[in-house]
Amino acid sequence: MALVLGLGNPGGRYARTRHNVGWRVVERLVEQWQAFPAEVTTTYRSWAAQVASHAVDLMIPLTFMNRSGEALEAWREGHELEPGSLPVVADDVYLPLGVLRLRARGSSDGHRSLASIEATLGSREYARLRIGIGEGASAELREHVLEEPARDEQESVEVSITRAAQAVECWVSEGILAAMNRFNRRIRKEVSES
Repeated sequence: MALVLGLGNPGGRYARTRHNVGWRVVERLVEQWQAFPAEVTTTYRSWAAQVASHAVDLMIPLTFMNRSGEALEAWREGHELEPGSLPVVADDVYLPLGVLRLRARGSSDGHRSLASIEATLGSREYARLRIGIGEGASAELREHVLEEPARDEQESVEVSITRAAQAVECWVSEGILAAMNRFNRRIRKEVSES
């Protein structure tokens, strides 16, 4: 059983903001995989899907971003979670807009939601798929992540959500190394050609 966890803030005010790209990837996968609703609690909402021969749960926290670990902990109370079976999808202000970076493990790099998940797991040994949302000025960083992408950024955001969904599907069906090789290299090549 794999769990795909897409980070974001709950509520209509945040639905289309840069911070919620992880959440939107899960919504895209729910649609693509025709996942069926599994659970809705005060801390998370989840779906279940079958991808090839793999059972997959998909989850979005209903806590705010910095408390995403609480949602994961609540989910774990009723489910087994094997090491290496958790990809977390999140925004990254330090990556150029639309660039993906998939890693098998690593630090939170100052991303408070990832730090919350790390604290819950007591480990950095989980995969993370970061989606570049472009960097605002450091003084305006909070406002930057909580704003909707500008009109000229929206196409890049939509493309990155599509690619991120493809990367997660590759991760589920072929493994983390195949997904890293295919999607990290592919994005680097496209960026160098642009």
